[in-house]
Amino acid sequence: MTIEEKVFLRKRFVPEAMLAYGFIQTDAGYVYKTDFMNGDFSVIFTADEHGAAGTVYDNMNGEVYTPLRAERFDGAYVNTVRSAYEELLNTIAEQCCTDVLFVSDQANRMTDRIFTEYGVKPDFPWGRSPHEHSGTFRHADSGKWFALIMHIRKGLLTKDADGTTIDVMNLKIDPNAPSPLCDGVYPAYHMNHKSWITVALDETLSDDAVAALVETSFRMTGGKN
Repeated sequence: MTIEEKVFLRKRFVPEAMLAYGFIQTDAGYVYKTDFMNGDFSVIFTADEHGAAGTVYDNMNGEVYTPLRAERFDGAYVNTVRSAYEELLNTIAEQCCTDVLFVSDQANRMTDRIFTEYGVKPDFPWGRSPHEHSGTFRHADSGKWFALIMHIRKGLLTKDADGTTIDVMNLKIDPNAPSPLCDGVYPAYHMNHKSWITVALDETLSDDAVAALVETSFRMTGGKN
C-alpha cells in the first residue's frame, strides 16, 4: 500500500474544497504543487475519482526522491522525509476530503441501504486493531449480527496470489436453499462455509443482488435462527 493509499483509503475528495486549498483542475484531474521540509523537497500531487498519487522531488538536484518509496531505505533522514510527506497528505485530507466508513463505493451504498431498510448502522467493535475498520450490522433486539464488512486481500477468497484489496460482506445463508455461490460470491472468509458466504463489494454483483442476500441473512439471524 502506498503512502497515498494509506492516508486516503477512507476519504473522498470534495472539488470545491480542493480548489479553495490551492488545487488546479486539469484534464488529468486536480493537481497541487508545494514545497515541504523548509523547501528541501517538493511534491506534485494529483487526485481524481480513481485515487491519489504524489511525486516527491529532491530540490537540491531536481530529481525524484526514490528512497521515499524504497523499503530498503530505513535511515533516520528518509524516515523524516516520509513523516513530513505523510503529515502534508494528512493536512490535505483534513482540508479537502470527507470521511467514509468503508473503502469501496458499493460498501458505502450498501451501508446506506441497510440503514434505510432495517434502521441499522454499523458498529466497529474491535477498537484499535488490524480489524478496527471492520463493521458489523446487528439486529436491534437480539444483538445478533447479520452482516460484516471487512477490507481484505482478494486472494484470500480466490485462493491465489492476487494482492488486490477489496471490501467484502459476510452474510448468513439458508443451508437448505440452493447454493448462492457464483462470480462475486465465495465460501465464507473466516466463518462456517455451510451457513455463511462472503460477497465481494467490488461491483461484480448489483446492489439489488447484494440486498437480496442481505435480506436472507437478516431473516436467518433473527429470532432463534
